[in-house]
Amino acid sequence: MFCFQGLMFCPEACSLLLHNFCVYHISPPGHELGAAAICPDDPVLSADDLADQIAEVLNYFGLSAVMCMGVTAGAYILTLFAMKHRHRVHGLILISPICTAPCWTEWLYNKVMSNLVYFYGMCGVVKEFLLKRYFSKEVRGCSQVPESDLVQACKRSLEERQSSNVWRLLEAMNGRPDISEGLRKLKCRSLIFVGDRSPFHSEALHMTVKLDRRYSALVEVQSCGSMVTEEQPDAMLIPMEYFLMGYGMYRPSHFSVSPRSPLSPSCIAPELLSPESMGLKLKPIKTRISLEV
Repeated sequence: MFCFQGLMFCPEACSLLLHNFCVYHISPPGHELGAAAICPDDPVLSADDLADQIAEVLNYFGLSAVMCMGVTAGAYILTLFAMKHRHRVHGLILISPICTAPCWTEWLYNKVMSNLVYFYGMCGVVKEFLLKRYFSKEVRGCSQVPESDLVQACKRSLEERQSSNVWRLLEAMNGRPDISEGLRKLKCRSLIFVGDRSPFHSEALHMTVKLDRRYSALVEVQSCGSMVTEEQPDAMLIPMEYFLMGYGMYRPSHFSVSPRSPLSPSCIAPELLSPESMGLKLKPIKTRISLEV
């Protein structure tokens, strides 16, 4: 839930999302606020199991088809769900997504972190491991620069989680299968955001290559880590506006851009604004913001 607070509390995003859509947030089992520890005898769910549970949530609320948004592991689960239930997903908005099985270095890194969580709980080392995955170095701070309020809030959020439940999610994602070859068959439209300083940057680029270019777009956000939704939510606004306009889900009263957004019409490739099969043609674009801003 913490992954979306910056985006949802951004005034322009609130107007775009909360005033036009009914938002359902899905947490992994045992990760909701105040959750109890899952019984040790319960089996550890796989990535496939987590994707199948999304269908159960949609059935419970009587939702036939939805627009999905997810960050890193959540983006992987939602993509897997879209591959297994194509008729139930209108589109995907993915932030720093992953689509391949862990390489040996990532697998070992995850295993070390998983063992630390299992034996020592949400200790300082684990929190530092996770923060490096989430945020850019500038946001995390250093000996000369204090860590940001964003990082401090994230640490508090991590401390509230049941370590045994976190361990289960880490184990599930460390055993995830490679789904990159099935991405070409996805026909729902996809909008991918990734920070250029995210450890999943190359993974997002790989995913963009595997997706059908007619239905996908990549937005690289400069000077940003994995959590674009938290570090630079303003950078997501204009691409999301055009993406949703292509579905007819968002119709602004007049052409305008957010004054708080680092994007502007001059920063967007002209092809992005040309109506085509998506209502608009999305092509890979990069934000161009000055580091001095």
